[in-house]
Amino acid sequence: MKKILLVCAGMCISLSGAFAQQQPQDWANFARYAEANKTEQPGRIVFLGNSITEGWAKQRPEFFNSNGYIGRGIGGQVSSQMLVRFRRDVLDLKPKAVVILAGTNDIAQNNGYISLENVFGNIVSMCELAKVHKVHVFLCSVVPTYEFPWRKELVNPAGDIVKLNSMLKAYAASSKLSYVDYHSALKDSKGGMPPQYAGDGVHPTPEGYAIMEQIVKKAIDDAGLKGSVKKHLRTGKANQVKHSKSVL
Repeated sequence: MKKILLVCAGMCISLSGAFAQQQPQDWANFARYAEANKTEQPGRIVFLGNSITEGWAKQRPEFFNSNGYIGRGIGGQVSSQMLVRFRRDVLDLKPKAVVILAGTNDIAQNNGYISLENVFGNIVSMCELAKVHKVHVFLCSVVPTYEFPWRKELVNPAGDIVKLNSMLKAYAASSKLSYVDYHSALKDSKGGMPPQYAGDGVHPTPEGYAIMEQIVKKAIDDAGLKGSVKKHLRTGKANQVKHSKSVL
């Protein structure tokens, strides 16, 4: 009897250990920007997204730094993960605006199949959260992609991107949000991006990012936020200097 109990106990421990190992750790990756979020000044513009946004901030830091923008992209993420971390990586920073670029990895099925309607729903939920907190929303089109190098078996992702973008554009118009159309400027005849804009067909090159910068910067300026973020940033820095002097 004791032998049987010991065997059962051992099996339970093994199974619980295996189950724990299978559980994803920090699924939404809150830890990625946890420390940086503690020191960000309020009143800026947050760029939320996946590896396209993350790579943008890394490859073109001058665009973010000179304009007072904050990059909050995490490679590989789908819209549901962005929605989960929206409070921590966007709302808690008390920004003037958020630039949302999501949907690429949902269509690539990075986290398994999800319908376009549910991808759209996740993005809409982020927009609604922002509006409740009086954060201006810049809703971006998904960038064109003809084929995902890691999911070549997927049929017609370019068509799915066009469908999702149509849904996003219509929602932006009906909800009076700023729609940022990268797709039209970057697409080629196949519905993807040419090599000069994306070497792997998915992630923009510096030349591709330069085009995106012109488009989003114009949208931000047209929304009346030109200069206001920089002014807020200068005020924040001046206050920091005053505080440091008073401490000394």
